[in-house]
Amino acid sequence: MARLGIFIVAIYIVIALLTPFLVHLEILPDANLGIENPIYSSPSMDHWCGTDRLGRDVCIRTLEGSGVALQVVLLAVSLAVVIGVPLGMISGYLGGVVDRALVLVMDTLYTLPVLLLSVVLAFLLGRGIPNAAAALCFVYVPQYFRVVRNQTAQVKAELYVEAAQSFGAGPFWILRKYLFKNVITSVPVLITLNAADAVLVLGSLGFLGLGLPESVPEWGADLNLALSALPTGIWWTALFPGLAMFVLVLGLSFIGEGLEVWLNRQ
Repeated sequence: MARLGIFIVAIYIVIALLTPFLVHLEILPDANLGIENPIYSSPSMDHWCGTDRLGRDVCIRTLEGSGVALQVVLLAVSLAVVIGVPLGMISGYLGGVVDRALVLVMDTLYTLPVLLLSVVLAFLLGRGIPNAAAALCFVYVPQYFRVVRNQTAQVKAELYVEAAQSFGAGPFWILRKYLFKNVITSVPVLITLNAADAVLVLGSLGFLGLGLPESVPEWGADLNLALSALPTGIWWTALFPGLAMFVLVLGLSFIGEGLEVWLNRQ
């Protein structure tokens, strides 16, 4: 399962890397430029996935959307890990007032629905790739915090940690030497599952018009544009962006499930 997921995600990464290069060399058309007659055209040899109501090639926009989705998700999940993991370790190790304050804040954020919180943050921060990544980041920080904090509190009670403390080892040395390698094992699974969820949340923000600028090819925004055309039988403008989003989420989920199975066998 993990191998299949890695293969799927690798295809998206290759597409994300090659598409801007091919557009720059004018081998592929610009995703934001329409044809002379901006009317829907069905899939054909000239436009494999058809064109939207602005005459833009759906195939090219879908391909470029891969790079945008991976860029936002990678940035958001990386920031969530960088913030959530250290906070969880500090909270679980120190305890006391610091732990109670951090737990209160993180539990409050965790109880809010993911989409609702991301919508509010995206509205406050505005459009743009960094802003969308920041909105998604704050949504996932509490998950890393809770997992790492609980594991840190368990490992802290082990005898070898108490022995290190009795010999005068400082908190930073103990966190780096003993706790980090023990609590970090569950983070890779959470990363892949959060990445899969982030693709859907980003698409939802784009569908609601709160994600990225209109000039940026994004699957959720394209689905919103295609919604009004579906009743008239124009299916291709919704099918290909939706299918691209579904397959990427499937690949990331496969990696997460496969990693979980593999780690449980160790």
